[in-house]
Amino acid sequence: MATAEFGQAVRRWRDRVAPEAAGLPAGGHRRAPGLRREELALLAGISVDYVTRLEQGRASNPSVQVVEALARALRLAGAERAHLFRLAGLAPPGPDTMPALITPSVQRLLDRLTGTPVAVFDASGTLLLANPPYAALMGDPSGWRGHQRNAVWRHFVGPGGRTRHTPESLRAFEATLVSDLRAAADRYPADQRLGRLVAELRANSDRFAELWASGAVGRHEAARKIIDHPRVGPVTLDCDVLTVAGSELRIMVYTAEPGTEDAERLALLTVLGTQDLVG
Repeated sequence: MATAEFGQAVRRWRDRVAPEAAGLPAGGHRRAPGLRREELALLAGISVDYVTRLEQGRASNPSVQVVEALARALRLAGAERAHLFRLAGLAPPGPDTMPALITPSVQRLLDRLTGTPVAVFDASGTLLLANPPYAALMGDPSGWRGHQRNAVWRHFVGPGGRTRHTPESLRAFEATLVSDLRAAADRYPADQRLGRLVAELRANSDRFAELWASGAVGRHEAARKIIDHPRVGPVTLDCDVLTVAGSELRIMVYTAEPGTEDAERLALLTVLGTQDLVG
């Protein structure tokens, strides 16, 4: 259970993170030199209200994903990261657990891609971090909890996404999702959260269960995708999935061809969406 000590630690570490170190503007009057609650919430992909309740000791039982997201946003590593997990009443992830740590070098890379939609996923397809342009493009993930943050779950059980599919591209996409999840489950058989995800997907989606049983095989490839955005209309973008050497992280990057109408729409929705997120 989260305690007052957990909230105090989050507040203390929030105060020491310089906004510019997190890729945020440092302008404006600040009562403290570190991150505002709104900025921490934005970086961690959770709501401002939830950050407030955690810091005030009014929210109990934060999930592993939430604590991991806070640790990343606060730039914690090693002993500090493990300490935050223990304060939350959780065991720090061990060697048999699927990696979810975003290294400082990867974090710095993401901080500099301020105008490009970028998201980081673990090997199971669970969203670890999304920058504001990605949230503007694909939908704000700050309210997503548990399985809702997993791309496989959202496709087969949840509300789906904004990507437009042909029947052929849909089959390939579903095969890739299932294949990736099976590979992760094979590499981390002792990861209980991953095991629960697979079991609940099989129980709640006949299509997933069919593909899982069939041994469907697919792989991520660079592709051009049409995103049906509710405010600016369809946007055609190139989607690349990059793998971080030495880890299980996948970085998804969306770009538009310069000088095109799609580039203009991407710039517009990024501005509109970012205003919605921080306003």
